[in-house]
Amino acid sequence: MTDATDASGNLLAADGTPLKKKLGQALFRSRIRAFGLTVPLLLLILLAFVLPVATFLKQAVYNDQFEKHMPNLTPLLTQWDAHSEPDEAMYAALVADLVLNKKNKTIGKVASRVNREYSGTRSLFTGSARKAKKLKPPYKEALLKVKPKWDNIEVWKAMKIAAKSLTPAFVASAVDLKYTADGSIVQKQEDRRVHIKLFFRTLRIAVIVMLAGLVLGYPVAYLLSTLSARTSNLLLILVLLPFWTSLLVRTTAWIAMLQGQGVLNDLFVLFGLTSDENRFSLIYNETGTLIAMTHILLPFMILPLYSVMKTIPPSYVRAARSMGATQWTAFWRVYFPQTIPGIGAGGILVFILAISFYITPALVGGQDGTMISNFIDFHMRKSLNWSLAAAMGLVLLVIVLFLYWIYDKVVGIDNMKLG
Repeated sequence: MTDATDASGNLLAADGTPLKKKLGQALFRSRIRAFGLTVPLLLLILLAFVLPVATFLKQAVYNDQFEKHMPNLTPLLTQWDAHSEPDEAMYAALVADLVLNKKNKTIGKVASRVNREYSGTRSLFTGSARKAKKLKPPYKEALLKVKPKWDNIEVWKAMKIAAKSLTPAFVASAVDLKYTADGSIVQKQEDRRVHIKLFFRTLRIAVIVMLAGLVLGYPVAYLLSTLSARTSNLLLILVLLPFWTSLLVRTTAWIAMLQGQGVLNDLFVLFGLTSDENRFSLIYNETGTLIAMTHILLPFMILPLYSVMKTIPPSYVRAARSMGATQWTAFWRVYFPQTIPGIGAGGILVFILAISFYITPALVGGQDGTMISNFIDFHMRKSLNWSLAAAMGLVLLVIVLFLYWIYDKVVGIDNMKLG
């Protein structure tokens, strides 16, 4: 036995510690240092992205405005069967809560929450709250004299739905369903089913923009990869040039290009493709959205394709040609399969960006080119229904994650690369 081993034959370090333990300690310290370097980035991602998104999406399934401001009525509504007539105790609790909310100036929040479930009830709450303090028992009779609409059981069913802080009502509404007071989910009336159509339109626009970007971007990326370094770098600057211009400016430029008296229609008239009286409608519809979005997102398709094509040795195609393959066969059987990782990277990048586009559809889309992101913005800024906006965002997120999972199963995310 030598001095470098212990009684069990384990190697020892200079200080007498087993070498295996010493290496483990050194590896642990190196991992701690590496983790310490990533902590600022992890905190930034957590605080600036994960936490705000999670807080926003929480509103899709949680809204406590009614429960928080109607403490007397909420327990009674929870026990109510949603079929029998509300009793005197429920009316008394309602009057007490109306008085409380009038005093705290929160009746508007309660009215807005119930109005989400049954339209037209906002004025019912605000008008009754102004007179609630003067009401005397029996409260049912007194309240019906103030507002006869309180006798409508649908109003009470709406309050029962609103009384549940943790609720699927908003997610159901985001997919054109309705959550009822008895806990069941039914389909909305046909004239109120708009969200599913919007989701399908958004997916369709994103797919068309992705395919159009591939058709237009593939030849450009191929050309860049086959030219000399100096020429390709010069042309690459032209590809990157749109990034130096504001998205709003680029979209506004398309308004000037696509309008009835715009540049494109003038060219169509000049070349005889249409008459001056029958100019094409290229703006404030889905066509305008597709054209503008394809132009804006085209660089995101070209760059991944170019970075992959640049790594493909030209000798592969030359070898196929020397063995008798035609130019098309050499391209399709040898060159194209090697560009699939770039197609996958560019396709998924353009698709994800397109599915959440907002400014361009808002400016050039009109009614036919509106996407789901525009409705989310509407509910956040105008209708102030943040819970429904969050629910629509949650559904969109689930759709994107599902498509991403499908892509991983079919193509494989490991096969996607940016060069």
